[in-house]
Amino acid sequence: MTTSATHRTIAALWRIESPRLIAGLARIVRDVGRAEELAQDALVAALELWPQSGIPERPGAWLMTAAKYRAIDSLRRSKLALRKHEELGLEIDPPDVQAELEAALDDEVGDDLLRLVFTACHPLLSPEARVALTLRLLGGLTTPEIARAFLVPESTVAQRIVRAKRTLAEAGVGFEVPRGPELAARLNSVLEVLYLIFNEGYAATSGDDWMRPALCEDALRLGRIVAELVPHEPEVHGLVALMEIQASRTGARVGPRGQPILLLEQNRGRWDRVLIGRGLAALARAEALGGALGPYALQAAIAACHARALTPGATDWPRIAALYKTLAELAPSPVVELNRAVAVAMALGPAAGLELVDALTTEPALQHYHLLFAVRGDLLTKLGRLDEARAALEHAASLTRNARERELLRARAAACAAAHE
Repeated sequence: MTTSATHRTIAALWRIESPRLIAGLARIVRDVGRAEELAQDALVAALELWPQSGIPERPGAWLMTAAKYRAIDSLRRSKLALRKHEELGLEIDPPDVQAELEAALDDEVGDDLLRLVFTACHPLLSPEARVALTLRLLGGLTTPEIARAFLVPESTVAQRIVRAKRTLAEAGVGFEVPRGPELAARLNSVLEVLYLIFNEGYAATSGDDWMRPALCEDALRLGRIVAELVPHEPEVHGLVALMEIQASRTGARVGPRGQPILLLEQNRGRWDRVLIGRGLAALARAEALGGALGPYALQAAIAACHARALTPGATDWPRIAALYKTLAELAPSPVVELNRAVAVAMALGPAAGLELVDALTTEPALQHYHLLFAVRGDLLTKLGRLDEARAALEHAASLTRNARERELLRARAAACAAAHE
């Protein structure tokens, strides 16, 4: 294997192994930043040695061992550890330190990963910082990869990560899974981060690409991990179900030239039936846990309506409208109301939908939301009010920061203009 091929393999292995590695180390050194540094040291050692010696039979164990001995050295050099032992009148026994570390790292990895998830997604951090830290520690992404994914400067991402780790350290945030009422609040933060990551991949807010599938894959992989770590939380399964079903459409959402293909125009034969099956199973797990469905599970139920329809005409729009009504009652939002308006338009006709959309035009939160005007333009087109439709679509195009979406909206506006002549 060539050096470059070995480096690519190491990068792929790192993406898989780094969360477990950092999680195990963080529990020992009680500092996420320091744990990441130790793990990175092990990665550097692998990059130096493996091109010559070959990739070990158990690369994860090799990395863990390398990181473990660096952690031992770190503990031995720690002035704080020395001072504490001296205050207790104890002598440092290196073998005991090593044995303690080895025992800790050999514990069930699930607990450590769960602690790392809750630490990286701590509500003390801004949403942007939580996303960056989660992708770095749990997704195994590099700073340049995160910067490219969200179209922000590398320096911005680096600062977010550094500040996040510093904030956690200065606040003395424990490397632990919260209990009691705090668990629900912290779990909501975890799910919010995964949802943000997935949505940015599914419909990029800016840039030249309609989708960034790698972000969807990272969010989905992390969501599956969390679902196995907290199997009795319905909303975790609800979010996983939503992401699985939405991700099933990836191959049908983009045309050969990168142009967006909207839901009703997609070739449903290109939808991934395996992902749909996984999503429906996850939704069933959420429903089986009992109680009213939460926001993520409700959105998954809506996505399931589309997934079960083999053709657009077979879609159960009345049920989708009802589900959006329930979602709006549970988690009120102008965006949810806009989505409900679309479902109502499909179920009862464009005039009924337009009435709901027009009521939203005064919502302050939607004044610069391009999809409000895109939906309005679509409904006006169906009603034959082409001049108004063109104006709405052109306004929508002026608001979006995504180049592919802008092209689509301008093309639809031009079609309205041509049809009106």
